[in-house]
Amino acid sequence: MGTDLYTEPLVSRYTSKHMQALFSPDNKFRTWKKCWIALAESQRELGLTEIITEEALLDMKANDTEIDYDTAAAKEKELRHDVMAHVYAYGGQAPKAAGIIHLGATSQYVVCNTDLSIQRDALASIKRDLIKAISGLAQTVERLKGVPVLGATHFQVAQPTTMGKRFTLAIQDLLMDLDALEWVEKQIHARGAKGTTGTQATFLKLFKGDKEKVLKLDEMVSQKLGFERSFAVTGQTYPRKLDTKIVEVLAGIGASAHWVGTNIRLLSGLKELDEPFEKKQVGSSAMAYKRNPMRSERMCSLARKLMNLPANFHATHANQWLERTLDDSAIRRMDIPQAFLLTDAVLGLLINVGGGLIANTAAINNRMKVELPFLATEEILMASVEKGASRQVAHEVVRDHSVEVARLVKDEGRPNDLLDRLAADDRIPLDAAELQSIAGDPVRFIGLSVAQVDAFLCDIVNPRLAQYGDVLTETQEERVQV
Repeated sequence: MGTDLYTEPLVSRYTSKHMQALFSPDNKFRTWKKCWIALAESQRELGLTEIITEEALLDMKANDTEIDYDTAAAKEKELRHDVMAHVYAYGGQAPKAAGIIHLGATSQYVVCNTDLSIQRDALASIKRDLIKAISGLAQTVERLKGVPVLGATHFQVAQPTTMGKRFTLAIQDLLMDLDALEWVEKQIHARGAKGTTGTQATFLKLFKGDKEKVLKLDEMVSQKLGFERSFAVTGQTYPRKLDTKIVEVLAGIGASAHWVGTNIRLLSGLKELDEPFEKKQVGSSAMAYKRNPMRSERMCSLARKLMNLPANFHATHANQWLERTLDDSAIRRMDIPQAFLLTDAVLGLLINVGGGLIANTAAINNRMKVELPFLATEEILMASVEKGASRQVAHEVVRDHSVEVARLVKDEGRPNDLLDRLAADDRIPLDAAELQSIAGDPVRFIGLSVAQVDAFLCDIVNPRLAQYGDVLTETQEERVQV
């Protein structure tokens, strides 16, 4: 790789070889050839045997993998048209077919059908990784379901939950993303053979007015390219609305992963949770002790880019004048591969991080000890009333001591001695042992957290994952991770 020109970091630093290959020039132009072969083969099967000869078809099929990039590049400089340049280059490789390649078709016949084929395959790859990410998080949730932690609202201490329960929220989000992905998979159809403005007029002339053969051509081509059917109507291109729906799904996956990464980073700062850390990994060039959540930070960084892509696609869709304008071309060449490569990179990180989270129970317990007496005050009030105290008096006592202890903890760094103060106050009819029994065990305050995790995994997550057993047994492909 040269170092004197810009290289795309998504390729050089973050993504899988599989996703890179899907959006490679080789895959794109070989798919163009598949489109041309499908068209010629269907035309011959529908009766154009004198125009589309058996020799021409065999010549096309014999040269369906190698791309003559030099000839295509030279011709594109002359013609300023990439499709016609590749038609010319293919004709040079398959001279017996040179006169019939692309017969009756518009450029978007190969461009759109190829884009749809590649995005269909790329979505299938994203789906596999999304399932693996859900599975990894489910294992973490099961492992950490009984670890009590301080809950937080507004990033302020709130009622305890468990570490496993917290990350069920992420799985629920990702399952919604999986639903959306499977919905959008069903919206992907071939453009088929629709002609220059979608009217099929050229094919109608080619088949001498035989409408049934024109319709059959559209059906046959679509099926040869691996689609059950084509879009019922198109302009020159397939509907750009589909692009917006696809990238919304990908951006949604990015947002879900960002939520996970953000919370890992927050909890890492509190020393409660760590992402996996390799033996030789360096946290900081200056501060050798640091264990930065760098993978979660990278995941958030890549997801941020992904989450902002839908606006480009909506603008492209909204600006397709009438049957089509060309201002969609340049931006789609960049944004479609980027959307999938970004999602591939984000999910690779989520699989790596989500399945190996490390709960630091000592740090968790230390924070819990500081806050738990405050969180136990409601139960202390009820227990005091049960032993004959006035609720109003007990409430005032607990409030006064709590405010003073909170001040001392914040302003002077003193330990939380609320229980000792309450035990020494005659207005609270509970001794130190009774108070400790109320406030000493955080499990008393986690409600149905463990039961909710069990039910969620048993009733929702595991049955869904069971549908994809073949995916979960696949070997995970490594991403480039610098």
